Amino acid sequence: MRLSAMLGRSKVKNIKDVAEYQLCCGCGACAYISPDEIRMVDAVDYGRRPYFANGGPAAPQSAEAMRVCPGIELSHTFDRGDPGLIRELLEAWGPIREVWEGHAADPEIRFAGSSGGVATALALYCLDHAGFYGVLHTRARRDVPYLNETVLSRTREELLAGAGSRYAPASPCDGLKTIEDAPGPCVFIGKPCDVAAVQKARCLRPALDAKLGLTVAFFCAGTPSTAGTLQMLRAMGVADLASVVSVRYRGNGWPGKAVVQFRLNGKTETRELTYEQSWGEVLQKFRQWRCYICPDHSGEFADVAVGDAWHRTNREDDPGHSVILARTNRGHRLLHDAIRTGRLTVDKAAMGVVPSSQPGFQVVRGALWGRLLTLRLLDAPAPRYVDMPLFSSWLRRLSLKQKLRSGVGTIKRVKIKRLRRRHAYQP
Repeated sequence: MRLSAMLGRSKVKNIKDVAEYQLCCGCGACAYISPDEIRMVDAVDYGRRPYFANGGPAAPQSAEAMRVCPGIELSHTFDRGDPGLIRELLEAWGPIREVWEGHAADPEIRFAGSSGGVATALALYCLDHAGFYGVLHTRARRDVPYLNETVLSRTREELLAGAGSRYAPASPCDGLKTIEDAPGPCVFIGKPCDVAAVQKARCLRPALDAKLGLTVAFFCAGTPSTAGTLQMLRAMGVADLASVVSVRYRGNGWPGKAVVQFRLNGKTETRELTYEQSWGEVLQKFRQWRCYICPDHSGEFADVAVGDAWHRTNREDDPGHSVILARTNRGHRLLHDAIRTGRLTVDKAAMGVVPSSQPGFQVVRGALWGRLLTLRLLDAPAPRYVDMPLFSSWLRRLSLKQKLRSGVGTIKRVKIKRLRRRHAYQP
């Protein structure tokens, strides 16, 4: 192993190290693998984090927990020689077999979703027509609406209750045991890092692998901590968190508004922020560190990935369109079935739609090689990525100024975020 790959990794030996050195993405896979020693909690300034029953990871399952952790390592294992893959997109976007643009045919699902409701509509097709048992996903907690919880939904109503993006910490992998124990196949919906963890976990647990009928990832620019949501609520005039009735981050139109309902002087008040105000001015500033050094913002490990069609002109009356990527044969088949039965309304899209819909992702991926090299040279912990070309993206896609910024900016972050030190956290 090269020296640059070794530096910074010797500090990270177990899941507690991953979390305290800010490499955790909060997926919850470690809690699924080691339920007796780990449970997921909300650390306000960091995100969802593992809490250790006995103060530290000492049980034999700790080694397995590290094997499913996407925070410290990601490895592609698909066949790069597969003639069904779109070669031109492979390096920057991972395996893609087909590209569509479209939305849910059901207008209520389309309206509720953040960008056309495709994930919800596809999951509902699996329940209604493909013999699936349930859908594991995230929704707002009933008792604390500004936090999230993992649920297994089995009906249209339950799926709609969880539709729309949640720009707050979530750990859907902590519910994988419900899929493993289900009497039939299930859908998993999550962020790219969540789906990557699922792919790792299914390799260790054949019972889980047997019940995973479909994995769906939505494009992700990073997860803000709960502190971000609290700041957003303050900006919306919420002084008492106990008064909050509901919180939506997007949806009910495209891209949708952030909407909070809360009790004030015995009445229910509603306050709103535009997407640009909520995400652009508040939430994105609270993204966890691991999101800044993530190579996969488009769900490369999923069967199907969906994201906003940002290349379209945004109109106030637009109910939403998605870019839809079929990444595996399984995803390709189920998407075609959902289209054939009228659950999705789509048009075949040119491969250029993918980079044009998410231009920022290419810049972020291009900068990643410089960021990781800088971390290792400064002896700060950094993840390892295998068969995910980064150097070529850095070399070809970035200007000289952007190349320099990828290193200089990381030097500043190492100091400001204290990336060479442990960060203890409390739930």
